[in-house]
Amino acid sequence: MEQMIPFNKPYITGKEAHYLYKAVESGHLSGNGQFTKRCQAYFEERWGFKKTLLTTSCTDALEMCAMLINIQPGDEVIVPSYTFVSTALAFARQGAHIVFADSRTDHPGIDESILEALITTKTKAIVPVHYAGIACDMDKIMDIADRHNLFVIEDAAQAIDSYYRDKPLGSIGHLGTFSFHETKNIQCGEGGLLAINDERFVQRAEIIWEKGTNRAEFFRGEINKYGWVDTGSSFLPSELNASFLFAQLEELDNIQNRRKEIWQNYYDGLKEWARKNKVELPVVPDHATNNGHMFYMICPSNKFRTLLIDYLKKQNINPVFHYLSLHKSDYYTHKYKGNVLINSDMYSETLVRLPFYYDLHRQEAIIDDIKSFSITSF
Repeated sequence: MEQMIPFNKPYITGKEAHYLYKAVESGHLSGNGQFTKRCQAYFEERWGFKKTLLTTSCTDALEMCAMLINIQPGDEVIVPSYTFVSTALAFARQGAHIVFADSRTDHPGIDESILEALITTKTKAIVPVHYAGIACDMDKIMDIADRHNLFVIEDAAQAIDSYYRDKPLGSIGHLGTFSFHETKNIQCGEGGLLAINDERFVQRAEIIWEKGTNRAEFFRGEINKYGWVDTGSSFLPSELNASFLFAQLEELDNIQNRRKEIWQNYYDGLKEWARKNKVELPVVPDHATNNGHMFYMICPSNKFRTLLIDYLKKQNINPVFHYLSLHKSDYYTHKYKGNVLINSDMYSETLVRLPFYYDLHRQEAIIDDIKSFSITSF
C-alpha cells in the first residue's frame, strides 16, 4: 500500500543543523543575537523595509501592530472574514470591534470595492490579507486609507517574495506581517516578522518587542541603562529559531523556483478537467505576482468538494479545505451585525487545497487521480 501523500511537509535545506550548532556555540541563545540580526538585515536589504523585527509568530507581529496603532476599546478595524483567526484576534483582544468584509468574486482576498462603505467615524485600520500570496489591490486600499486617515496593516503571512506591481508585499501599508510557520514557503517551525514602513513606529516597535523596555537601545550603547517605558511583551524568538530561518533564507530563490514549478504543473495539468467540471482554478491579476504559496480549487458545490476530498483520501492523497468565515465563528457570531458575506461563505464551502511542498515527487499521480474524479460517478 502506498504511503499517504501529506498536505504539507516542511522543507529542510541541509544547513539548519549547522547554523543551530553555530548559535549554540556562540553562547547566545536568547533573542536578538547574531542570527536575528542577519535575518532582519536580509529582509531590509532585499525588500527595502525600513525596519524589521523577528517575532515568535505572525500572530505576535499582528499583536504588535495593534499596540503600535494604539487600538482602544470601541475602535473599529476592517478585516476579511475569510482569513485565519489571528488577523482579527490581534485587534479584538485590544478591544476593537471587528468589521468583517466579504471576499472578491474572483479571489478569496478582501473585496476592495466595498471597503469605503464599511468605514465609520470609529474606523481606525484596514487589514488586507494577501491570500495565497496574491496581492490585494493596494493602490485602491491605500487611497481609501489616505482619504479617511486610516492605518493599513498588510497581513502578508502567505506572501513572502510576492509583489504588487513592483512593490514587495508587506512594504506598502504602514505595517506588514509575515509568517514562518512550517506550512509557509520558508519556515522555522514557528516564527514571524514585523515589517515597519512608517518611520514614526520604528522606535516604539523595538520597545514593544522588548517587553516594554528600551533594552535594544541599551545593547546598541545608545543609553547607559534600560527600564520599563511602555507596554509590550516577549515577542522575540530565540536564536535557535533565527538560525534555522537563516538557513532557509539562503535557499529562498531555489525554494521559490521549485514551488512555482509545482504550482504551474497543477495549473497546466488540471485546467481542462477544471473547465469540464465547472471547477475554478486560481486567478493571478495583472497587478500581482505568484509566489507559489499554495494551489487551491473552487468546487461548484460543497457536495462536489466533499466527494472529491473523500475520493482522493481513498487514493492516499490528503487535500484539505481552508478557512471558515470568522463572522460565523462560535466566538464572534453573536457579535456580528453586518450583511451576509456571500463570497466568504462560498469559499468556506467550496475551496480545496492540494498537497504542496518542495519535495512533492508524486504530483503527476495526484493530477491523474483528480482527473479521474467526476461527481457523476457517485
